[in-house]
Amino acid sequence: MRAISGLWRWRHNPLCRATDRAEAWLALGSLLLVLLLAPVAGTRVGGAAEESLQRAVRDQHRNRHPVRACVLRRLDRSLPDTDPETSTGRDLRSRVLARWTAPDGTPRRGIVRAGLADPHPGDRFAMWTDRHGRKATRPLDSATATTHAFLAGLGAVLVTTALVETARRLVLWHMVRRRYARWDQAWDRAAQGWGRTGTGG
Repeated sequence: MRAISGLWRWRHNPLCRATDRAEAWLALGSLLLVLLLAPVAGTRVGGAAEESLQRAVRDQHRNRHPVRACVLRRLDRSLPDTDPETSTGRDLRSRVLARWTAPDGTPRRGIVRAGLADPHPGDRFAMWTDRHGRKATRPLDSATATTHAFLAGLGAVLVTTALVETARRLVLWHMVRRRYARWDQAWDRAAQGWGRTGTGG
């Protein structure tokens, strides 16, 4: 930003070098690119992620069914739920042997995690299964999908900004190297006349 403000303040200053103006224009161009590209990238990526995730939400809700299961035996102490598709990971779940009825009426039994802090035989709890009665994770909810899509869009904005800034820094680094090379050449030419009669050295 200093380079941009300097472009306006120093534009007629005799001490302002062409390289200073070039660096200021480079900073201004980079800022305009970020303001133009970052929102477009964020909107495109966020929109695509939202569409894909909401489609997944609909598919999961169509193919997964809530059932009531009955505890047969508790297997261990309560453990935190680590299901990545649930809307919250704070629920305490206990590992139990349970039985339930599949959506097609088939009796099922197996080891599952029950949303009960202290399960006892005969306790009932809700769980999710697929259409064949096999245990399944809770389907993704619409709000969580929207949050993930927003984060994807925000990530695209940050990545775009980082890419433009990286490109600006690379161009600036190249400009500085060229400037130093010209200075070295000027010093070499000046040094050739040092010590000679009539050079003023």
